[in-house]
Amino acid sequence: MGYRDTYAAWQTDPEAFWMEAAQAIDWTEAPSRALTDKGDGLCEWFADGTTNTCFNAVDRHVIAGKGDQTAIIFDSPITGRKDKISYQQLKDRTAALAGGLVAKGIAPGDRVIIYMPMVPEALVAMLACARIGAVHSVVFGGFAAAELAVRIDDATPKAIIAASCGLEPGRVVKYKPLLDGAIDIAEHKPEFCVILQRAEETAQMSDRDVDWHDLTRTAAPADCVPVAGNHPAYILYTSGTTGAPKGVVRHTGGHLVALNWTMKNVYNVDPGEVFWAASDVGWVVGHSYICYGPLIHGNTTIVFEGKPVGTPDAGTFWRVISEHKVASFFTAPTAFRAVKREDPKGALIADYDLSNLRAVFLAGERADPDTILWAQTQLGVPIIDHWWQTETGFAIAANPLGIEAMPIKVGSPSVAMPGYDVQILDEGGGPVGPDTLGAIAIKLPLPPGTLPTLWNAEARFRKSYMTTFPGYYETGDAGMIDSDGYLYIMARTDDVINVAGHRLSTGAMEEVLAEHPDVAECAVIGVSDTLKGQLPLGFLCLNAGTNRPHDEIVKEVIALVREKIGPVAAFKLACVVDRLPKTRSGKILRATMVKIADNDDFKMPATIDDPAILDEIREALQTMGYALD
Repeated sequence: MGYRDTYAAWQTDPEAFWMEAAQAIDWTEAPSRALTDKGDGLCEWFADGTTNTCFNAVDRHVIAGKGDQTAIIFDSPITGRKDKISYQQLKDRTAALAGGLVAKGIAPGDRVIIYMPMVPEALVAMLACARIGAVHSVVFGGFAAAELAVRIDDATPKAIIAASCGLEPGRVVKYKPLLDGAIDIAEHKPEFCVILQRAEETAQMSDRDVDWHDLTRTAAPADCVPVAGNHPAYILYTSGTTGAPKGVVRHTGGHLVALNWTMKNVYNVDPGEVFWAASDVGWVVGHSYICYGPLIHGNTTIVFEGKPVGTPDAGTFWRVISEHKVASFFTAPTAFRAVKREDPKGALIADYDLSNLRAVFLAGERADPDTILWAQTQLGVPIIDHWWQTETGFAIAANPLGIEAMPIKVGSPSVAMPGYDVQILDEGGGPVGPDTLGAIAIKLPLPPGTLPTLWNAEARFRKSYMTTFPGYYETGDAGMIDSDGYLYIMARTDDVINVAGHRLSTGAMEEVLAEHPDVAECAVIGVSDTLKGQLPLGFLCLNAGTNRPHDEIVKEVIALVREKIGPVAAFKLACVVDRLPKTRSGKILRATMVKIADNDDFKMPATIDDPAILDEIREALQTMGYALD
C-alpha cells in the first residue's frame, strides 16, 4: 500500500489505524481504545493501557534473544574514545541506576532533571527514569545557570542527574559550577544530585551530591514499573515568544506507538540496523531519535560527542557513517553547510565506504536548495527534508521512504504524515487555495506522540496553540501547499529563530540586553547566515547621556547573553542605533527589519556608531508602506 492509500486509511478510520500500530508495542494491559476525547480540544491516546517505556526500549529485546546486539555506539572524536553497549549491558546499567534512584526515594511521577553531555550515560539516565515511572526533563548542557534555574523552578525535580563536565573541541565546559549556580538561584531545591565524574574534570562534591558509580554499585537493580498510557514520560522545555520556557509534555503510550511507527515508515530502517541522529539529547531530536525511537524499534543508535568539522576534519560524518555502517542518517542543514564550506567538492567522501547509507534526513531549520543539491550530488542517496517541532515529537511532513519513496521537491519537506490534517489558513481562519501563503495549522485532534498539554500550564497551552484558529493547532509557521499536496515552510510567524537547528527566543535575548545599565531599549531579530541558517542581531538604543564607546557596550552585552543564556545562542552581533522603527501603536517592526537586514544590498557591520544606518532602515520601511512614529 502506497502513501496515498496509507494516508486515506488513517483519514477513514483513525481509531483502527492507531490501534493497529499499537500492536507493535508490548503492553502490560492493552488499551481498549486509541483516542480519549477530553473535550475543548484536549485529548489523550491509549489512556487506559499500561506499559513501560524502558521495557519496550530495552528489556523486551533482551527477552527476545537480542541481548548481544549493540544498542548504543559511543563515538567521541574529542577524546578518541569509542564503545559499544549491548542491549543486555544497557539493561543492566539502566536497572542499576534506576535502583539507585529508588533507594534515594524517587517514585513514579517524581521529576528528575538530567543535565548531561553527549555520553551513553545520558541515555541510561533517561531510560532509568522511565523504568521507574519518574518524569525526566533533559536540559541541554550549553544552557547557563539562569536558564537551568528557570527549569528547576518549573519542573520542581526531586533529583538532578549531571556530569562533571562537557567537552568541546579544545575546551572543557565545567558543568558542576553551572549546576550549583542554578540551584543557588532557583527557589526550588532538589533533594540530591547524582554526579557522573568524567576523566577530564573531577567536580567538587557537596553534601547533597552522590557519585554516579557509588550509587549504581550499592543499589539493588530496579524492575520496570508499568504506568498508564497517559502517564507523562518526560517534560522538554522549548523557547516561547515571551522568553519563558514552555514545558512540553509527552505521554507514554502515544510516544511509544508513534516513534516505533516512524522508524520503518518514515526512516525505512529495520530492527538491527544502525540509525544515527547527529543531534543532542537536550533537544527533541535527541529524545525521539537518539534515545527512544531507535531503541524501541530495536535498532542500534549512535551517541556522538563532537562536531562535524574540526574533530578532526570535515570527513568526520563520512568516517562515522562508514565505520559504523549507518543505514539512515539524520542531521541539521547547518552541519552539512559546515562540511560543504570546508570540502566544497566532496573530495573527502571518496576516502570512505558509504555503501550502507540509504538516505539522509534534514530537519531543525529550513534546508536551502544549494545544500540539498550538493548533498545529493556528493552522496548519491535521497536527501529528505522533513518538518516537525518540539511539540509534535515526530515528523508532521516527510517523504515516507518505508511506505513509498515519493518524488523529491527541493524546498519542500514533502507531504503530511498520517495523523496530521495540515491546512493553510488565512488570517480569519479560512482555507486558502494551492500555492497560496498562509498560516500552517493542523486540524485537531493531534496524533499520538504529540503534546497533550504544557507542564502545569494548561491555560498557556490553549493560548499558545488553540486560540488563534479554533479547532486547529497553530504551528506558528507560515507556508503553502502546492497542487500535488506538498507542503512548503516559508517562515516563522513568531519571534523564535533557528540557530544551527536550535530554536531560540529573541524575546529572551532582549530581556538580557535590557538588563545592561546603558541600554534603554532593544530589539533582537534573526538574520540569515550561510552556515547556521540564522544568527541573532541586536539593536541597542542607549540611555541619554551615555558617552562610553559603543564597541565596549556591544562587547558587554554579548558577554551578558553568553552568561545568561549560554553560547548556544551564538549572539555575536549587535549595533547601537538612535531609534527603533515602530508603528504608531509602538510595535517594533521586527519582521520588516529582518527583510531589510537580509537584503543583499544591505550590509550590517558588527558595530554601528553612525545612527544614519537607522535612517536607511526607516526610509526602506516607509517605501514599503509602513506608517512609522
